[in-house]
Amino acid sequence: MKFTMFKKETTDRKYHENPFRAVNFPIGEDGIMRCPNEKAFHLQYRQYAKGNQYGRQEEVYQCEDCSGCPYAERCKKTDKNRSVRMNHELTAMHQEVIENLESIHGALLRMNRSIQAEGTFGVMKNDRWYKRIVRRSIKSIQLEVILISIGQNLYKFHNKQMKKSNAA
Repeated sequence: MKFTMFKKETTDRKYHENPFRAVNFPIGEDGIMRCPNEKAFHLQYRQYAKGNQYGRQEEVYQCEDCSGCPYAERCKKTDKNRSVRMNHELTAMHQEVIENLESIHGALLRMNRSIQAEGTFGVMKNDRWYKRIVRRSIKSIQLEVILISIGQNLYKFHNKQMKKSNAA
């Protein structure tokens, strides 16, 4: 499934190859991440990502010294040394998703999904004029969605019966 920045990551070459993005910083043989000015980034601390229920941890790195850096205007937004949040596990997952979706099989799955999913919702929105949920509580919303689904299924069943009777 596509992640949030999938389209920008795959189509916007300028964004993807930006040397000031933390994921594009080269990591040397010693395992130290370096900025375009060859300054080292050192691990400051690890923390759990805010609002994440799965226990995802982010690593916060900070540049050793950004004073006098010729790239400072494009690289950092504050007067302090540049700090970066990295989640290597998430970055690896994003790369795997890109590889899977850019493959021939992934392209076919994406095409098939776009055809199947939109058909029913398109009929409900345009032909049945159902644009939004009007109930408020969770139980009422569930009831409304179930009733709309039943109505859609009855509509399809009726059309099938009519085709059978017209064919006979």
